[in-house]
Amino acid sequence: MSEITHPTIKGPSAPPLRDDFRLPSYDGWFREISGMWPGQAMTLKVNQILHHEKSKYQDVLIFESSDHGTVLVLDNVIQCTERDEFAYQEMITHLAMNAHPNPQKVLVIGGGDGGVLREVVKHSTVESAILCDIDEAVIRLSKKYLPGMSIGFQHPNVSVHIGDGFQFLKERKEEFDIIITDSSDPEGPAESLFQKPYFELLYAENQWLHLSLIASLRKSCLEVFPTVEYAYTTIPTYPSGQIGFMVCCKDSKRDVKEPLRSWSPEEEEKLCRYYNKEIHRASFVLPTFARTALR
Repeated sequence: MSEITHPTIKGPSAPPLRDDFRLPSYDGWFREISGMWPGQAMTLKVNQILHHEKSKYQDVLIFESSDHGTVLVLDNVIQCTERDEFAYQEMITHLAMNAHPNPQKVLVIGGGDGGVLREVVKHSTVESAILCDIDEAVIRLSKKYLPGMSIGFQHPNVSVHIGDGFQFLKERKEEFDIIITDSSDPEGPAESLFQKPYFELLYAENQWLHLSLIASLRKSCLEVFPTVEYAYTTIPTYPSGQIGFMVCCKDSKRDVKEPLRSWSPEEEEKLCRYYNKEIHRASFVLPTFARTALR
């Protein structure tokens, strides 16, 4: 079998990133470089490339890292690593789920790695959890290379729809108690999810890098939802070590900052590695610069 290579990983047999853009040659390091976070980059040491393909929609790379386990990369942007994925999956799921009194029907847009589904079905109230992802390759490869996340697909209450999230919601948007948008950054196939009218739902981004975008998105959400709040979590392998969540609710009296349902401390330790009811409340407490910009 020939060696698998990828342009973001420089090694003895790997091609340069671009002829006109060369970095010092640290062999065997993956580099995440994007105009969405200018002037900075994330690098991870690569043990071996496990899989690389061009799906119908995006470049899909999976590699084994030296310290972060298996890593999923879409269009050269890290989506998850086995070491820290739980900080994102738990927070994007349980902030919404525990702010609802009785979530029975849940829709996940994106999230083809299965991590959000894994968290959704931890709630005994859930009768149906549908995942809609446009790219079957992400689901197929996550089942093979990320079993700890894709275990969510095995639950009997879970079903999968391969297709465009916007079109799916257009046809069934009054059907769900909770809608969780777990999509990649707004480039490539996820781009349409970040435009109106899809923005009548959910979104997440980074307050250190995209504060003006977050403010604009919050304004758009407020045109549809009476309750809109921004929260965030820390996660080392995402840009600037953070990612945010726009939590929206149709009930103007609902305080999404306060969990309506919660587990006991013993249950939290059994079910979660990051989320708990205290961090639920704390995640909405913003630094002054962000609080001012989003006021």
